Amino acid sequence: MKDLLKPEVGVFILRISFGVVLLAHSLYLKMMVFGLTGTAGYFSSIGLPGFLAYVVFGIETVAGIALILGYKTRLFAGLTIPVLLGATWAHAANGWLFSNANGGWEYPLLLTILAFVLMTLGNGKFAISKDS
Repeated sequence: MKDLLKPEVGVFILRISFGVVLLAHSLYLKMMVFGLTGTAGYFSSIGLPGFLAYVVFGIETVAGIALILGYKTRLFAGLTIPVLLGATWAHAANGWLFSNANGGWEYPLLLTILAFVLMTLGNGKFAISKDS
């Protein structure tokens, strides 16, 4: 049990879980549930260029895979911050709670904070690449 309480285990769990969340929001939600065309339509409906949906999809997918593997964690966590701040902005009018209709801003803001924390921590011990 003592070995599970080491910081490198915490970094590993945070990195893996954040990577899985990013993949769930890209591959499952954006691609399978809404479709990339539907996601682009949503982006347009809130005043963003539709092509940004494809950029966001790419960042979330590549960053999710990189984080799970532990490859350039600082870089890929950092790349997600503007995306997550954009999601926080997109949900701001829906109130704080993410359980509100159309989701509030609490969850994307939490993910932004987690991305920042991972950016400061780096890959950790259980990764395919060393921290730069």
